[in-house]
Amino acid sequence: MAVVREFTLPDLGEGLTEATIVHWMVEVGEVVAIDQPVVEVETAKAMVEVPCPYGGVVTARFGAEGEEVPVGAPLVTVAVGAVPDDLAGAGPGEGPGAVAGAAGGAPDAGGSAPPSAGVAAPAGEGAADAGSGNVLVGYGTSAAAARRRRIRPGGGASPMAGASRAPGGAADGSAGAGAGAGVEAADRAPGVSGAADAGAVAAGAVGVTGEKGPEGPAEAAGAAGAAGAAGLAGTGAGAVDADSRTVAVISPLVRRMARENGLDLRELTGSGRDGLILRTDVECAIRARQEREPSARAGVVASVGARAANGAAGIVGAGATGVVGAASAAGAVTVPGSMGAGAAAGEERIPLKGMLGAAAEKFSRSRREIPEATCWVDADATELLAARRAMNVAGAPKVSLLALLARITTAALARFPELNATVDTKAQEIVRLPAVHLGFAAQTDRGLVVPVVRDAQARTVEELSAEITRLTETARSGGLSLAELTHGTFTLNNYGVFGVDGSTPIINHPEAAMLGVGRIAAKPWVHEGELAVRQVVQLSLTFDHRVCDGGTAGGFLRHVADCVEQPALLLRGL
Repeated sequence: MAVVREFTLPDLGEGLTEATIVHWMVEVGEVVAIDQPVVEVETAKAMVEVPCPYGGVVTARFGAEGEEVPVGAPLVTVAVGAVPDDLAGAGPGEGPGAVAGAAGGAPDAGGSAPPSAGVAAPAGEGAADAGSGNVLVGYGTSAAAARRRRIRPGGGASPMAGASRAPGGAADGSAGAGAGAGVEAADRAPGVSGAADAGAVAAGAVGVTGEKGPEGPAEAAGAAGAAGAAGLAGTGAGAVDADSRTVAVISPLVRRMARENGLDLRELTGSGRDGLILRTDVECAIRARQEREPSARAGVVASVGARAANGAAGIVGAGATGVVGAASAAGAVTVPGSMGAGAAAGEERIPLKGMLGAAAEKFSRSRREIPEATCWVDADATELLAARRAMNVAGAPKVSLLALLARITTAALARFPELNATVDTKAQEIVRLPAVHLGFAAQTDRGLVVPVVRDAQARTVEELSAEITRLTETARSGGLSLAELTHGTFTLNNYGVFGVDGSTPIINHPEAAMLGVGRIAAKPWVHEGELAVRQVVQLSLTFDHRVCDGGTAGGFLRHVADCVEQPALLLRGL
């Protein structure tokens, strides 16, 4: 008998308490292998593919795309050791173990499927407890993921093909006798109403449980009743076929842009290599649609505002319609999830969720907890630029200016280790850290991120340049892992790329300091007793006054400035 296992959103590390569902990678009724990614989520740090530690048939999904899910909430339920409906009547050797063959490969000539490490065996063989315990991609079992396979009940193959659903969401008595553990577990799973349940287990076969969508229990009940117990028959199967078409998209950002603007990527022709859909393709399609349908935005605003107003306390019926109509007529823009009834003219509300919300919380916490101070100095960077030109000889890997500044920073931290520290507020202790994990601010389309160069103090300038380049490119594609975004000990912030001279940045909590670098510009400067035009940069240091006093901070910044003005000083400490 199949055993239904519930897989919850794991703790993705670094104190994260929730994640936003970006893209479901499996459908209900689909066979999944152990450690196969089932959903892509966005945390406050990065986009993460979450693998399921169980192998079997997906019986339910919890949460719609764009919905925020707390850690510990259910993501999917998987029937371990289940017999798909279209395999229930198979010959010898194609019983419950045939699920492995369906996911892992074709059966052999004798009709039996070879054992697969990716899919659990029947429950009688201990498969009910099978699972890797894996929570992140790259950990757990190392077996290759099996080929995914959709389960579509054939004509008359499913015992539930003709079963009807009661208004409460339960199957009638003719189908209830074989419900078994699958329905019980699915009904017990939190987050799914009885109206949304559309699956059952009959004669050892696992049915399909629908997910609770954003439209709420009432709409979900209607959808479940129309779909029937199988949920994938008739026109539904055609819809699954259409959804399973391959779309030439690599970037999660491109998918998200299309999803947020209601754009079907299958209708686009990519301009990239081999038809790859790029961000410019999506932007052009959005602009073209806006030009063709000038009234589309007003309709969307009214629809979204109506849903928000209908959900507000005390605003129902005709009154909600009147309020929303007035708001939309005034030109108010309401973002889903905000209260649209009281929106002012031209007002736009953006939820503080995902990376935006995490950054806001971190900045606020930093300002609340850290008594920060800032000092700054101007430095002549002419010799540093000359040294970089000398390093970038033909045939050698290029060295970036940021890499040179990173090497200067690690040298200064070796002389002033007080700044490579953090404060343990619970123990009331300053913790000086042995290694320099250097973060650097990188602006991406998804916002500001701070990738971390591990053990920066042990790397050469050339190695620092290569690692910074790699992390920057990965950040812009949205592919940074949590390990590449966490546990920094000091941050280098090159805000000069925005064309500004100075800044007083907020410290990247729980670090103790941040070095800021402004733009390098030609300015009059006294050089060797004479007025000359030199390349001048402003350096600033924001530091936690609990870990050091102004003398230490000033000494650190002065050493950095001296190395910028005379790069040969670095040779003394190497």
